[in-house]
Amino acid sequence: MSLIISFVPTSLGYTLFAIIVSGFVFILTRWSSSKPKGGLNLPPGPPGWPVVGNLFQFARSGKSFFEYAEELKQKYGGILTVRMGTRTMIILSDANLVHEALIKRGALFATRPAESPTRTIFSCDKFTVNAAKYGPVWRSLRRNMVQNMLSSTRLKEFGSLRQSSMDKLIERIKSEAREHKGLIWVLRNARFAAFCILLEMCFGIVMDEASIDKMDEIMKTVLMTVDPRIDDYLPILAPFFSKERKRALEVRREQVDYVVGVIERRRRAIQNPGSDKTASSFSYLDTLFDLTIEGRETTPSNEELVTLCSEFLNGGTDTTGTAIEWGIAQLIANPEIQSRLYDEIKSTVGDDRSVEEKDVDKMVYLQAFVKELLRKHPPTYFSLTHAVTETTTLGGYDIPAGVNVEVYLPGMSEDPRIWSNPKKFDPDRFMLGKENADITGITGVKMIPFGVGRRICPGLAMATVHVHLMLARMVQEFEWSAYPSGSEIDFAGKTEFTVVMKNPLRAKVKPRI
Repeated sequence: MSLIISFVPTSLGYTLFAIIVSGFVFILTRWSSSKPKGGLNLPPGPPGWPVVGNLFQFARSGKSFFEYAEELKQKYGGILTVRMGTRTMIILSDANLVHEALIKRGALFATRPAESPTRTIFSCDKFTVNAAKYGPVWRSLRRNMVQNMLSSTRLKEFGSLRQSSMDKLIERIKSEAREHKGLIWVLRNARFAAFCILLEMCFGIVMDEASIDKMDEIMKTVLMTVDPRIDDYLPILAPFFSKERKRALEVRREQVDYVVGVIERRRRAIQNPGSDKTASSFSYLDTLFDLTIEGRETTPSNEELVTLCSEFLNGGTDTTGTAIEWGIAQLIANPEIQSRLYDEIKSTVGDDRSVEEKDVDKMVYLQAFVKELLRKHPPTYFSLTHAVTETTTLGGYDIPAGVNVEVYLPGMSEDPRIWSNPKKFDPDRFMLGKENADITGITGVKMIPFGVGRRICPGLAMATVHVHLMLARMVQEFEWSAYPSGSEIDFAGKTEFTVVMKNPLRAKVKPRI
């Protein structure tokens, strides 16, 4: 359920102006990129320019950053260094090194690097589970989220909410299909279903569709606003981005104003039981009102409540939505898999009722399908950025405190040394003990779609419940096929908030009943 944002750039608009300014800085400085500061033995990587490092080499490559990283991995190996302006990135893609760093020496690699000024605006100076430095604030926030919201007992309490949300999703798909000759947009419907579940879990009240859309619009605007800009890597250019900073402050004000209104509605419902007929008995927000933070005398402010609620919503919406889109795409491209999955659902549930959460544990092929889905299509190409609490070594190289430690997920999940025929989508690899993977990474790192170690996504269990249940209901109710009929699915991806299909999937559905 992690908010999938790291310092890894997706694409950066390098204007001629920025290049000229950087060139001017280049002329005025004598800083050398060839000798690491303090004589550190950093991992190998492409030689960079003074000041800008490898920024313009990346820009000129015309590749996305994951393609650039993949190319560098082939040349420099499973641990390498890239300098993006003032930020040094050490990219790990070797499974053994990732296991050593994040599992065996997890506490040392468990903190976060400094944030950009724009992100600090939205994180209340890193007051979130995912952004907080390794220490008392992080421990307090994570413990509260896991114990009070994401434990197995608490998740079961929201079972009826998930079931009703699945019913609404199916009706929404049927309605859209009726209006558009059987065609539906997969991601849009899956996102909406996930977002509605998280909204009610977070605030404990039912919102009308207009309010839901408004909240979703605000959250997406926030994510777009914190997308890395060139001044995040070259702070000397910050004065030339004053309009962007002003816009970020405006977006933050809009976010706070709207979400505080919802927070106050929940507060009134608690103070006056029965006053809000839609109010549930419990929500994530309830755990935050009087939350005690180690080393602090005050409870979270309204702005901090907005930040924590936004993290909860953003963390599980796009990750779930994109997983469903990739999953349906694979079912369309592999009709034999779709048929086999439907047969398992029918044999488990029968013809007279809908799939329930208790059924999922009995569906071994569904579980194998979802595991293969997460291997082949992890929510992001990079896990959330790590940093070390003090300078250390890894793989014979120095890892300085303060640098970005980035974990490149396809480097492991598509490693032919780990997986047989890794390019093939094959759920059977997880059947009958052919291949196995502990996605928590404790017994060994092979695929880590939710991160790993002390900073593993706290919402892993909730996310997998949502994905299993949503896919099962969608396959139970509909037969999925390509549009236009007979066309091939384009599996090209692109990075937005998560890794989405480059060409959004519009599929044709046929009710099975």
